Amino acid sequence: MKQYWQIYVLMGVGLLAYLIFRLLPLWGLSLAFVDFNIIGGLANSPFVGLKHFINLFTTDRFFRMLRNTLGISLLNLFLAFPAPIMLALLLNEVRSEKFKRLSQSLVYMPHFLSWPVITGITFFLFSIDVGVVNKFLVASGGEAQRFLSNPSTFWFVLLFQNIWRECGWGSIIYLAAISQIDTSLYEAATVDGATRMQKLLRITLPCLMPTIIVMFIMRLGNLLDVSFEQVLMMDNRFVTSVSEVFDIYSFKVGMQQGNYSIGTAVGLCKSVVGLCMVIGSNRLVKKAGGEGIY
Repeated sequence: MKQYWQIYVLMGVGLLAYLIFRLLPLWGLSLAFVDFNIIGGLANSPFVGLKHFINLFTTDRFFRMLRNTLGISLLNLFLAFPAPIMLALLLNEVRSEKFKRLSQSLVYMPHFLSWPVITGITFFLFSIDVGVVNKFLVASGGEAQRFLSNPSTFWFVLLFQNIWRECGWGSIIYLAAISQIDTSLYEAATVDGATRMQKLLRITLPCLMPTIIVMFIMRLGNLLDVSFEQVLMMDNRFVTSVSEVFDIYSFKVGMQQGNYSIGTAVGLCKSVVGLCMVIGSNRLVKKAGGEGIY
């Protein structure tokens, strides 16, 4: 340790940050088991056990929140999750380096936009009053559609936002994995007369599968996580039936009404479900002969 003390100092900074911002805040989970008194503090809050969890599971809004959360998450899982993979495969086939770098820069940029900015862009595109899409529909002889206030289209608007914002950024991992594939495999396939599509299906995708599996397992761990800022910014009174998710409920009951304990209980339930999903999916992948995350 004396010989390599510089390395331990560098490690210590990261470990200290992890301790302060990750481990110490776990003490706050105890709020879920007490009637938290903001004046008296945690020490003077009476212990109530599983009271807040029972109230959460028995509320008449629970199944609606569960349906909305799972609906939005599964829609993103099956439609938004494959988008970065397909984009990475497309970018990998681009032969012009200048065009490839320009394309990468353009698709990465939306990731750095905040949700209020993206919400403003969405309103500019799909609003029934000033939306460009509705103006085009009216000019074409059609009728304006209530994209942002129609419960049947609300989830798909969120899906469109997620794909546009995160598709480019998510493709970085897959592009990095593609760059590690042994080029001799492609050279051998070329000698054998394989087409570009055959190389994609027989070499690139199989070599990329371990990375896809790991990312899929990690995504399952966030199955009950819906972007709070996104839903909050897009929410309106017309779509409450499909926009009320656990995060919104936790914000309204926990922050606005001052019931911090129920808000903590919601977060703890989401974390437990996410942990179970990661462990379960990892075991299924290993039983199927694949490589898990541990």
